[in-house]
Amino acid sequence: MRPSVPVPADLPQQVAGALAEDIGTGDLTAALIPADRTGRASVITRESAIACGVPYVEAAFAQVDARARIKWHIAEGDSIAAGQLLFEVEGSARSLLTTERTALNFLQLLCGTATAAHSFAALLEGTNCRLLDTRKTIPGLRTAQKYAVRVGGGHNHRMGLFDGILIKENHIMAAGSIAAAVDAARRGGARVPVEVEVENLSELRQAIDAGADIALLDEFSLPLMREAVAENAGARQPLKLEASGGVTAATAREIAETGVDFISVGSITKHVHAIDLSMRFQYGA
Repeated sequence: MRPSVPVPADLPQQVAGALAEDIGTGDLTAALIPADRTGRASVITRESAIACGVPYVEAAFAQVDARARIKWHIAEGDSIAAGQLLFEVEGSARSLLTTERTALNFLQLLCGTATAAHSFAALLEGTNCRLLDTRKTIPGLRTAQKYAVRVGGGHNHRMGLFDGILIKENHIMAAGSIAAAVDAARRGGARVPVEVEVENLSELRQAIDAGADIALLDEFSLPLMREAVAENAGARQPLKLEASGGVTAATAREIAETGVDFISVGSITKHVHAIDLSMRFQYGA
């Protein structure tokens, strides 16, 4: 199991919103079941994954029925195998059925995100390079997916437009130059990292001279990336270097071995494969 990762502060609101969009004015189908009937359900995974989403599942059941009782057989961050029992839950049959889809939606998505992050992070082991996520997340679920990335062994890039500056081509054109854009960021008093996206060595030199904190090497070939690392290492004030664009499982290791500090991969949140889960019910009186 990985070290504990703090859960997002907006977790209760995200779960409440997901429940509201599913339940609406009431679960018409669950209402067909006698109100006093109890039930027990067990959830298994049909494929291997990294477990992620425990606090979201707990919040979903608790928000529908605080009397529901969950027994976990795994912990957040565990490697889980196909057919493995993840948890059992007992309570009102109505509430269990009402909560099922929302709870599993969170669990399958976050397991999938953590698993994708873990797969890439494992490729970088033994290097000094760290895996970063991006802002290419499912709308409304950014904090949840970025939480899952950390559970999977990755690291978060900026959460949004408010906690980091990333100066791209259009920003540079509007400002007039890389130096002008970085200077505007510094004069603005923002106490956040200033990163510049560069497309060649000339732009990297400009970012170094301008005093940026990080340079994003956009779609650099491996030979050009090695040149960029060497160029940066010889600078009076070297930057952190982030490689981005077209990174795959087949290329991640080679990119890390060039000496860049970070590799950002949008696919771990954008192209996430939801893990196949199954909930099985048993009913009481």
